[in-house]
Amino acid sequence: MKSSSLLLLSFLLGVCGVQGASSFKICAFNLHHFGESKVKNSNVVHTLARIITRCDVCLLQEVRDMKGKAVPQLLDRLNRTDTVSVTGQYQYPDDREGDVDAFSREPFIVRFKAPKTDIKEFVLIPQHTTPTNTTKELDALYDVLQHVRKMWKTENVMLLGDFNADCGYLAKKNRKHVRLLTERNLYWLIPEKTDTTVRSSTSCTYDRIVVHGERFARSVVPTSAAPFNFQKAYRLSEEQALDVSDHYPVEVLLKGAADRVSLSVGTFLSLFVLKVLT
Repeated sequence: MKSSSLLLLSFLLGVCGVQGASSFKICAFNLHHFGESKVKNSNVVHTLARIITRCDVCLLQEVRDMKGKAVPQLLDRLNRTDTVSVTGQYQYPDDREGDVDAFSREPFIVRFKAPKTDIKEFVLIPQHTTPTNTTKELDALYDVLQHVRKMWKTENVMLLGDFNADCGYLAKKNRKHVRLLTERNLYWLIPEKTDTTVRSSTSCTYDRIVVHGERFARSVVPTSAAPFNFQKAYRLSEEQALDVSDHYPVEVLLKGAADRVSLSVGTFLSLFVLKVLT
């Protein structure tokens, strides 16, 4: 196998929403080929900034910035300082056990301390599955989850991203082979038949948020998990919305701590560069 010239950058960007809010928002957004061309569109960058700054932590996927120019421009637009602290990050090596080719893009795992939330500390496992290998990769994420639980001795784990978990990529007959769906103690927060796509001609629940354990599930604000329809919120035409992305971001609110005070405005960036294997 050899790596192609295409670079896929996945990064976590923590930004504060409205000060005084009583909850903590986590988002996942497939930007659909975000790179030099898209960052030159001032309307697109303006809309992206409005979307991202609604979140305390936001996973951005499908960032393709081979020259390393698009991401800094987006960050300049956001222009914030830290709100959360990373206590560990880990790339899951898919040759540890089982099939060495389980993932085309190996998951990155990040642990956060968030003392102003009810949960206090949690781990995120972001993943953008390969459409042609969705069933296998989603099932393999269960192994990643178990490895992280053992490694960091934590039950507070959230898996999120564009799972391609619907329509032609995850057939109903294959769902019984996905342990992330069949095993107990896992809570899929984005309801089935929820459209996370922008195009009016499609209706698929590709983008998902999954939490492990009752403790984490109880720390989620009930019914808060949903796609954010930025087209409707910002009164965009379908064409204008598609210039931003063909996916809506999905988001969920974590309950705040009882003694929570207002968050300071800020941003945290951890940048991960993945080479797509061919």
